[in-house]
Amino acid sequence: MADFKKSTADSTTVTRDLRQLDLTTGNIYESVAIVSKRANQISAEIKEELTGKLNEFATHTDNLEEVFENREQIEISKYYERLPKPVNVALQEFFDGKVYHRNPVKEAANEQK
Repeated sequence: MADFKKSTADSTTVTRDLRQLDLTTGNIYESVAIVSKRANQISAEIKEELTGKLNEFATHTDNLEEVFENREQIEISKYYERLPKPVNVALQEFFDGKVYHRNPVKEAANEQK
């Protein structure tokens, strides 16, 4: 899994210059699709990691009246809430050239030439 603690992505909303997105692929829509797929991957990784950590605190009782407040569990949840959003991490990775992508249609067209 990727280490999101060391990400240099912005943790807040930032206005982006859309012309930067099409520098890598030549097509802004293709770039947005690539970033979107990467953001979904990152989101799934974060969710899986968080669920795994929170399952350690799960109690399997049938009594709904008993609710335990665990300070460590709260801190873990707050930590994940403060992480940069998956889209920001994906955009940063895309701009840094860390996202592998390919377009089979373009590759086939280049081979025919």
